[in-house]
Amino acid sequence: MRLRHLSGLFVSAILAASSGQAAQAPKLSDVAGKYGVAPSSRIAFSVGQVGGGGIKGVFGKFSGTFTLEGGDLQHSTVVFTLWPESVESGEKRIDTFLKSTAVFDTVNFDVINFRSSSIKQTGPDTATMTGQLSAKGQTRTENFDVKLTRWSGKSIAFNVTGDVFRSRYSMDVGTPIYSNVVHFDMSVEGERK
Repeated sequence: MRLRHLSGLFVSAILAASSGQAAQAPKLSDVAGKYGVAPSSRIAFSVGQVGGGGIKGVFGKFSGTFTLEGGDLQHSTVVFTLWPESVESGEKRIDTFLKSTAVFDTVNFDVINFRSSSIKQTGPDTATMTGQLSAKGQTRTENFDVKLTRWSGKSIAFNVTGDVFRSRYSMDVGTPIYSNVVHFDMSVEGERK
């Protein structure tokens, strides 16, 4: 049963990439394996603000791997690290503030880590990923929605979205003017290792 579900996860991306040509679902033995997060990935976030504006940015330095288990999507794993020192909002003063002790405290906490604990398929090309997010000395369970966007044999891509409460990581400075919720919208590309 799980083999059929995992195979279905990739069908829509293959069909979309085929530009109208007949396509076959990839074999699980072809899709299964370990992938490294490619530098072309984009890790973006936003924090809303009362009255508009808010803060938007990206992280420029990150790394990670994910292992897709053939026939057992639930036990596939994702390990991801980002360096908050690499945050870029487009405004130097905001970047400096985000790196300060009020938010990321990059002097004392140089990385943010995520390790998945389970992945549950929710549709033919979607899943929910649950895992432990560690930031600023706090570790909490978080959920992210995952959508397959591309698969081409040696590479694979997903859109990953999720909302994280800043207060759970002692970063809630400026609330309620600035939202307590950080919205992540990430384009994660993986290259087979």
